[in-house]
Amino acid sequence: MTTTRLPRKVTVLLAGLVLAALAGCGAAEKGPAEALGTKGPAKPAPVKAVPALPPGLPGMPPLLDPNDVYAADRPNMLSPVVKDFPSRVYVPNTNSNTVSVIDPVTYQVIDTIPVGVQPQHVVPSWDMKTLWVNNNRGHTLTPINPATGEAGKPVEVHDPYNLYFTPNGKYAIVMASMDKELVFRDPHTMDRVKTVPVTCYGVNHADFSADGRYFIVSCEFSGELLKVDTERMEVIGQQKLPFEGAMPQDVKVSPDGKTFYVADMMAHGMWVLSGDKFETPKLLPTGKGCHGLYVSRDSKEMYVSNRGEGTISVYNFPENKLTKKWTLPDGGSPDMGGVSADGKVLWLSGRYNSEVYAIDTVTGKQLARIPVGGGPHGLAVYPQPGRYSLGHTGIFR
Repeated sequence: MTTTRLPRKVTVLLAGLVLAALAGCGAAEKGPAEALGTKGPAKPAPVKAVPALPPGLPGMPPLLDPNDVYAADRPNMLSPVVKDFPSRVYVPNTNSNTVSVIDPVTYQVIDTIPVGVQPQHVVPSWDMKTLWVNNNRGHTLTPINPATGEAGKPVEVHDPYNLYFTPNGKYAIVMASMDKELVFRDPHTMDRVKTVPVTCYGVNHADFSADGRYFIVSCEFSGELLKVDTERMEVIGQQKLPFEGAMPQDVKVSPDGKTFYVADMMAHGMWVLSGDKFETPKLLPTGKGCHGLYVSRDSKEMYVSNRGEGTISVYNFPENKLTKKWTLPDGGSPDMGGVSADGKVLWLSGRYNSEVYAIDTVTGKQLARIPVGGGPHGLAVYPQPGRYSLGHTGIFR
């Protein structure tokens, strides 16, 4: 048989066609990307992980502003729950066993409500629908309907010196001062849920961390502070204040939630500390008998009542210092109170003078001096801005 040799150029061309065909078969099996000599489809760029904020207390409404726990307390930002309530000032008179009701427009007492023995504070409930009068020695809470001003049937609660609510509204917390207990209760029925014995004396005032996970408590008669886990309902820290004879009173957290301030009527100033670290606090002198702490509606200032000298110091948060001091004409004993809904008036009880003071928050001028019953103490200005109440005379978030 005769063999016909192909020209060299034709041979090379046929070999190339065969290789191309083989490559094509491989491409059909592997896919177009690998056939082109790449490593496969381009992978999406990894998403950079963003650290999550520490979770707050389960069920707690989130803060409106993570940098300001009082962002919901701006002038006249009244909740739909309270917007139709008449504006009043409720004054518990510890020696008269009554609550004086003041009209803030006329500066006149318009009603006197009989309550239990030794009422200490008037406390807005978490849902803001009820005002609870703490009848400390009568061992009852008297509910007042802020829509009508009428008192309801007293509820039996032992040693209710003061009253707070967890930020999620799950529990009421009774500061049982003489019983040496923190008592967690149902916020509506006031049935006892858990009793937490404490080793300090005179538990009385408190405030919560920004995330609601813990709260700081003052112990008046042993000069101590407690740190309490809100969800576990357990004391997780305790310390003695570095001042002989210390008597801590009101407690308030800073707008940014980083710092706690504790008034001390014997150290004559505020203790300043980090709640997270719970380190030994430093003292900032304000005046004799430092007692109550109230934040302005713009979150820039805090009004500090100095009961022993009849003055109010003004602390500036951005400047981190005291900037003003107002003196009540004719003296007085400014104690507990609150700020009006519009932020223009600071209301304080005159504990040892049977009177109440109304003070202009811009000028410090006394607007009124109103006679009430004996031993006026933890008065509540109501309603106030906010979405829910943490208790005392009105701590709102």
